[in-house]
Amino acid sequence: MEPTNQNQNQQYQQYQQYQQPQQYQQPQQYQQYQQPQQAQYVYQPESQIPPEYQPISMWGYFGYQLLFAIPCVGLIMVIVYALSATNVNLKNFARSYFCVLIIGIVLSIITLATVGAGAAAILNELY
Repeated sequence: MEPTNQNQNQQYQQYQQYQQPQQYQQPQQYQQYQQPQQAQYVYQPESQIPPEYQPISMWGYFGYQLLFAIPCVGLIMVIVYALSATNVNLKNFARSYFCVLIIGIVLSIITLATVGAGAAAILNELY
């Protein structure tokens, strides 16, 4: 009977050790960690910003959007500004507008093809 009691005691001790949480200690290399220094951003007036990084005003974006909305001239201007604008903000705006135009054209083609196929199927059944 003693071996059974001894076996039960071992199991009970293992159970007790399992039930009591141990204190977690971080590895030595992480205990010394400090927050990195954040970069200090200093406000620069627009006069000190280089011309290629000058922000575009709200009215500027509105004007460019009107210009890009003109059917043939707008497409040409979007391509010109997307490829050769000196202002980075204008170049990125023209590129994003061009991407929206391409997505619109692709979706229009898919819609027209779907509607056309459906119309052709309906007309084919009538005759």
